[in-house]
Amino acid sequence: MGYESVIFDNDGVLLTLTDMDAHYAGARRAFETVGVASPTTAHVEAMSIGVTVPELTAVCETYDIDPERFFRARDEAMAETQRSLILAGEKQPYGDIAALDRLDCPLGVVSSNQRETVAFAFEHFGLARHFDSVWAREPTVESLRRKKPRPYYLERAMDDLGVDNALFVGDNESDIEAAHRAGVDSAFIRRPHRVDAELGVDPDHDVRGLDDVVDLAG
Repeated sequence: MGYESVIFDNDGVLLTLTDMDAHYAGARRAFETVGVASPTTAHVEAMSIGVTVPELTAVCETYDIDPERFFRARDEAMAETQRSLILAGEKQPYGDIAALDRLDCPLGVVSSNQRETVAFAFEHFGLARHFDSVWAREPTVESLRRKKPRPYYLERAMDDLGVDNALFVGDNESDIEAAHRAGVDSAFIRRPHRVDAELGVDPDHDVRGLDDVVDLAG
């Protein structure tokens, strides 16, 4: 089929997912950093993954803390937690990561994870050399308004790569929706945690791993 470029989500596509207990631990550490010793379990869970601006605002109002200050503490704690997992070998590239060597078009990454986390992981695993553009969230509330399914970061990556005809590979509905909004094709990758997933949106391609992506890229 052929594409000018392939752009990947990171977690669940290139690297294994972060354990939920680690997300909870990072959220608790963020509350401690801003002086909240005993947040409710519901608030810890809300601030652990998939945070939205309304949720963040409501939680910060409950504890009378500044949203920007708390969210920066939250992202720093999450980045520290994931660095530890990476160093311990508990978060690592999928076994087919070598397929990236077979792609001869410009490659990019668009992640909703922290910029610091993605940069550390790519340096640690020697993946940075593969990518001409890498976009991940800054530790700001504004980054929540820009993350997928909004196409903001995907469009920034396409601008960097100078392409219009890209394939975006992801493992979440938000990835597929971001591709739709950006006007590019999508591939839903069925990693072990997504083998039986039923989607509410239709990807252009359904793939089992990175070798299938190589075939699509042409």
